[in-house]
Amino acid sequence: MTNPLLITSLQNPRIKAVVGLRQRSDRDEHREMIIEGYRELKRALDNRHLPKALFVCPELFIGTNEPVLIEQCREVGAELFECTKPVFEKISYRERPEGLLAVAPQVRWTLNDIKLTKNPLIVVAEAIEKPGNLGTILRSADAAGVNAVIVCDRCTDINNPNVVRASTGTLFSLPVVETTTEEVLAWLRKNNIQILAATPHTDFEYYSVDLNKGTALVVGTEQYGLSKKWMNEADLKVKIPMLGQADSLNVASATTILLYEAVRQRHRK
Repeated sequence: MTNPLLITSLQNPRIKAVVGLRQRSDRDEHREMIIEGYRELKRALDNRHLPKALFVCPELFIGTNEPVLIEQCREVGAELFECTKPVFEKISYRERPEGLLAVAPQVRWTLNDIKLTKNPLIVVAEAIEKPGNLGTILRSADAAGVNAVIVCDRCTDINNPNVVRASTGTLFSLPVVETTTEEVLAWLRKNNIQILAATPHTDFEYYSVDLNKGTALVVGTEQYGLSKKWMNEADLKVKIPMLGQADSLNVASATTILLYEAVRQRHRK
């Protein structure tokens, strides 16, 4: 590292500012987010989501590739700060910090930013409450090659550090849009994308419908399911068979199953 500023005080204003970004109100006010961890930061850089500042603690590094990543951050204009272990542990969101934490602009996509293929595959997540679930949905969506994830009527901020962590940085690898149910419904109709609602209240299993055409997989929370608006607007309604005593799956698990059924149908010979 090229002579980064050393921060030793827990009361340093920059450290207090980073801690403040744990709160959604601060993130929205400053339009900034936290990216913590080697893998997450590397994925941000690989997808040109560039950090504004990077805080490091060499004592906490877990590998040997950190200097290369730090140099990449420096080359794109990030300010570098070296922290003592107690200082870094104060700003860290993790139980086991890896010694890398960046401050970057928030993720802000719009529906107009989504580039649609011939038969697009979209995930629509309505009112997902837990950051871990949303992050896992993003990870599965990236793996399945979706065009975009649309979060409507949000309960969880997509720029939450726990979303970044649970997504393993895939938050930066595809468009993630926040909007309202009304706006996304109009957009889907405009682009002739069929709406598939995941619900236990149907006779159709998820593998019995055609997912080769442009499709939006719409999922809601385990407790309440999808709203009446989405249920009324759905072109298809499918369920995942539940053969044991549990009556529902974790929403991220259900989303992954539906996505890979679409992948299976689209790649079978």
